[in-house]
Amino acid sequence: MSESFDVIVIGAGPGGYVCAIRAAQLGLKVACVEKRDTLGGTCLNVGCIPSKAMLQSSEIFEETKHKFADHGILVDGVKLDLARMQARKGEVVGANVKGVEFLFKKNKITWLKGEGRITAPGKVEVAGQSYDTKNIIIATGSESMPLRGVEVDEKQIVTSTGALELEKVPGHLVVIGGGVIGLELGSVWRRLGAQVTVIEFLDRIVPTMDNEVGKQFERMLTKQGFKFKLKSKVTGAVKTAEGITLTVEPAAGGAAEEVKADVVLLSIGRRAYTGGLGLETVGVEVDERGRVKTDRHFATNVPGIYAIGDVIVGPMLAHKAEDEGVALAEQLVGQAGHVNYGVIPSIVYTWPEVASVGETEEELKARGQEYKSGKFPFMANGRARAMGDTDGFVKILADKTTDRVLGAHILGPDAGTLIAEVAIAMEFGASAEDVARTCHAHPTLNEAVKEAALAVDGRALHI
Repeated sequence: MSESFDVIVIGAGPGGYVCAIRAAQLGLKVACVEKRDTLGGTCLNVGCIPSKAMLQSSEIFEETKHKFADHGILVDGVKLDLARMQARKGEVVGANVKGVEFLFKKNKITWLKGEGRITAPGKVEVAGQSYDTKNIIIATGSESMPLRGVEVDEKQIVTSTGALELEKVPGHLVVIGGGVIGLELGSVWRRLGAQVTVIEFLDRIVPTMDNEVGKQFERMLTKQGFKFKLKSKVTGAVKTAEGITLTVEPAAGGAAEEVKADVVLLSIGRRAYTGGLGLETVGVEVDERGRVKTDRHFATNVPGIYAIGDVIVGPMLAHKAEDEGVALAEQLVGQAGHVNYGVIPSIVYTWPEVASVGETEEELKARGQEYKSGKFPFMANGRARAMGDTDGFVKILADKTTDRVLGAHILGPDAGTLIAEVAIAMEFGASAEDVARTCHAHPTLNEAVKEAALAVDGRALHI
């Protein structure tokens, strides 16, 4: 007789493992299927966490070489020990994934090791054994999007996974795609000594972000040493003894050119990963992009089968998946789990960082929303000056009539942390005036948020 559960979650990434933990906290008998040797999914193993470890290490390396002297700290003979940097990254990953395993044990969650396949409603097969469950939750995440003519080998032509494992600094790294992942990993290797060229099909980088922020961000990265080929597409890649030769054409058509690279990072986006799940067998519907179709309660068309995270519609962000996992677990026990999709922050962990929440000016204009904008530069912030990080600004957008905050966009130091203040304000329906009237400690970077809120009403104090 097969073992029975209240919930089986397929996938132990941020969405899956958080969903499993919350369901267990609520008293349900839970199992989580994971085929990796460690828990945490792409994010903890080969994505968010290792990339941030490398970003931090490379940032310290660059500061030591180029910024410490400004603070009166003289360091001679700075050298890169890439092997140790990679080893530290592994230690960070190890600590995180072991932490998730501890949480599984603490919450009495059964880890079903192997690939999961849904054989029928209420039945999941893992490693040749069948398990019964009242609820199946698909949380299998996403994978790197392929590009015709560019064959990934994770050595010379790599995805984000291979880009985190390079054994030496490439002389020339070409990044295909001007989105978040490509710019973050491009930053890592540029700081460590690589020449970095970004090839982007559109006419701008980070196209989903506020246009003003995107343009300023591009200028900053160019100043740091990035080179950009916008409105361009890669149509072929040939490996040679010297490296890789890419064929690059104008997006609008025209003569092609060759671009030579030592390593190519393919980073044009990600797609839902549902291979081998048996969705066709049980009749679970997917959309034209391969994402699992769900209603507002994360339910598929098959009773008892749900989906969250990167496999469904919405931004492919770990924190979005986590919130969905918690909401679904609570709904399964009759609580009112909910996700406010209008207040999900998005962050680029370069330096300076870029962060946004809510709507952009372009989105507000497109839907005819009348709004006010307030902007404040970090150049006028005392803490930013003390840090020596004065590039960028905070921009807050508010309803012209009600003053309710509709969006915020930050380009500057610790933007990813600062954006949380505005996210909380938006979650509670705050106005720009509410943010402006809240006492902010001095001297802090957060004062730039307050000043931007004051600027919405044309009364910023320090500009």
